[in-house]
Amino acid sequence: MKTALGKGLKALIPEGPSPQGVVEVPLESIKANPLQPRKVFDEESLQELADSIRQKGVLQPLIVRKDEEGYILVAGERRLRAARMAGMKKVPVIVKELTDPETLEVALVENIQRDDLNPLEMAEAIQRLVEEFGYTQEEVAKRVGRDRATVANYLRILKLPPPIKEALLKGQLSLGHAKAILALPSKAAQIELARRVIQRGLSVRQTEALATGGGSRQKRPGKQDPNILALEERLKRALGTKVALKDKGGKGKIEIEYYSLDELDRLIALLTS
Repeated sequence: MKTALGKGLKALIPEGPSPQGVVEVPLESIKANPLQPRKVFDEESLQELADSIRQKGVLQPLIVRKDEEGYILVAGERRLRAARMAGMKKVPVIVKELTDPETLEVALVENIQRDDLNPLEMAEAIQRLVEEFGYTQEEVAKRVGRDRATVANYLRILKLPPPIKEALLKGQLSLGHAKAILALPSKAAQIELARRVIQRGLSVRQTEALATGGGSRQKRPGKQDPNILALEERLKRALGTKVALKDKGGKGKIEIEYYSLDELDRLIALLTS
């Protein structure tokens, strides 16, 4: 059964200064959510929350579900961690009957509403909803408040090589950067472009320009031979940089751009391998 969790956490937490259904349970009886989509937690932010909890307690109850040994956390991972740091013995909770997919969905919605997930965490959570729990992309989009195209783009970034995924996890690249980098078919070219984006602090628009050749084709005067343009495109995608193929009756030259000595070394290695 798939409940209407996409409406947000208000559907799970009764409104009011003292919500009904809140009970206090021992902190040690709550296990972490194995379906928690969020993997990166800022230690400084957690310490600030822990300091606040020491002074005021846990103001918003955690959402948990029962299991044979106690409770499993559904929503409130930061509060749970901070409460442990603060030395709390008990915390307020609301107990809900939820299935595994509903548990993941609640955790996902909570993080989305608080803007806590980085693109890779979001993509992996969506993938679990689709592959493990049988959700369609349309269903995921509706339930987490995103359009279907955005959901599809999140799933696409899972095809990126590990170094780029790591950069996404660290917040060095955005979803927009990842989408632009995916335009390059070669893993080596994708990694090189990602390195250049991080090193230079390039915007998404600048990244898109590099991934597609910077629009140099449109700037060249005169009508271009479609066969030459196709070859130019193949070279550009294979090398991961701007390429200009200038043909004059079967003769001509190829211009390959590079932006650092490291990139020149990379291109030489590609061309001589």
